[in-house]
Amino acid sequence: MLQEQGKALLFDIDGTLADTDPLHLAAFNQVLGPHGHAFDHARFGKELQGFSNASIGERFLAHEPVERRIVILGEKERVFRELVRGQIAPVPGLMALLDQADHVGVPMVAVTNAPRPNAELLLSGLGIAHRFKAVVIGDELAHGKPHPLPYLEGLRLAGASAEAALAFEDSRSGVQSATAAGIATIGMRTGLSHADLVAAGAIASAKAFDDPELIRLVASAMAW
Repeated sequence: MLQEQGKALLFDIDGTLADTDPLHLAAFNQVLGPHGHAFDHARFGKELQGFSNASIGERFLAHEPVERRIVILGEKERVFRELVRGQIAPVPGLMALLDQADHVGVPMVAVTNAPRPNAELLLSGLGIAHRFKAVVIGDELAHGKPHPLPYLEGLRLAGASAEAALAFEDSRSGVQSATAAGIATIGMRTGLSHADLVAAGAIASAKAFDDPELIRLVASAMAW
């Protein structure tokens, strides 16, 4: 089917397409623990979730040279990939939403601050890599989330306009990035509360993609 003009659905990956945050938390604690940092769920949501590794390194490994920060956080991603293998499951309702978007020709783009190997592992593990027109990696751009650039790049690659697009995000930095790009954003409550997501700029929140309110909002925005 021909692409709907200007429309697009843009998705974060971690915590949005799959609930991987507990595994990221475990990996961060394993790698940053020796440097004097310990994170619980609440601290993870405020200080790690959705941020680029470069900014995490600046904050929590300031005593290390930049080259060493890259090595340490690279090890965190290796640990995460080990933990996540065989444990990748879609957030409920995701596949039905992707099916509907494909059926009516609305392009989909993944927009993430995760490194490309992580993004590709998760998308292939979910069996949905072929669904996305593009995968935008924040660290491959001049600015990652919460800067709007990743979502602006996603719109460009989708051939979409911000006004006709919809984004799905689970982190404060992600919601801020998408809304700063002018895209109405639905917050996914895999980690944060409705109040946290709306405070960051989300127009609504949902626990999963089969939430009736989310389904109604997407149908209205995409006119399907």
